[in-house]
Amino acid sequence: MKITRVAAAVILRADGSFLLGRRAPGTYYPGYWEFPGGKVEAGETPHDALVRELAEELGIEVIAATPWIVREHVYEHAHVRLHFFRVTQWRGEIVDHVHDALAWQTPGAETVAPMLPANAPVLAALTLPGVYGITHAWQIGLAAQLAALDAALAHGLKLVQLREVALPEMQREAFAAAAVSRCRQYGARVLVNGDAQLARAIGADGLHLPARQLLVLDRRPPFPLVAASCHERHELEHAARLGLDFAVAGPVLPTASHPHDAGIGWERFAALIRDLPLPVYAIGGLSPADLPAALAAGAQGIAAIRAAWRPDPAR
Repeated sequence: MKITRVAAAVILRADGSFLLGRRAPGTYYPGYWEFPGGKVEAGETPHDALVRELAEELGIEVIAATPWIVREHVYEHAHVRLHFFRVTQWRGEIVDHVHDALAWQTPGAETVAPMLPANAPVLAALTLPGVYGITHAWQIGLAAQLAALDAALAHGLKLVQLREVALPEMQREAFAAAAVSRCRQYGARVLVNGDAQLARAIGADGLHLPARQLLVLDRRPPFPLVAASCHERHELEHAARLGLDFAVAGPVLPTASHPHDAGIGWERFAALIRDLPLPVYAIGGLSPADLPAALAAGAQGIAAIRAAWRPDPAR
């Protein structure tokens, strides 16, 4: 079956809400909700099509749109490849010319249904924040890390990886339980690095797989949230085949632990993650100040160890 390329817009307001449109009668899947957008015509790039479609459908001029994820879906009438963009700035008042209704929705709390089947993973990805904090209590001490976690949670951190394989077992378990308790108070989600037994024991939200664990798996671990660290394209593609929720890739810039390693840079990072169906966080010498560069490269956001625990970082 021929693949039809489609540009899809995740139009985001400053409060994080996003726009959906309901398909009108006389179209395929009437009454279903979708992200605005349309077919990529001959000679167009997906970005070109996005700009044209939003002008035609909503009467707006796109000012800022960054590439995000690319997903394929086979409907009864078509095999589509959906190029999703996050649209954060536009000019003009949104006036619908195609759908029979529009609705602004909050990630994770959608109130409209049914949704087109291809969009379910996109809705899940929208619940992921821009910053993924990674603990290093094994370096700075348990008390210092818990204090830093408290401060970061109070300033809005919503996604945490407990990466403490170097701690003795009893200390690791005690720290992990204390960290989960703190995260629960703030509605933050927690993943445990590499230890499924510990993740289950402390009631974590999920598991973060090192690349060596990822590559030996032939199915997704049974957790609500599963991620992986990747360095090569084949690792990212394997994470996608397993249906993981997101990945982390890098290093992008020099890090404190490897100051003489230049990192792969933003251009190579963008090429590494291009057209993947799952969100990818950039890692390696990054802080929340690097979020604009990460988003421009197609990343979900940034993952950080040291920078995640600095006072009052942006989220």
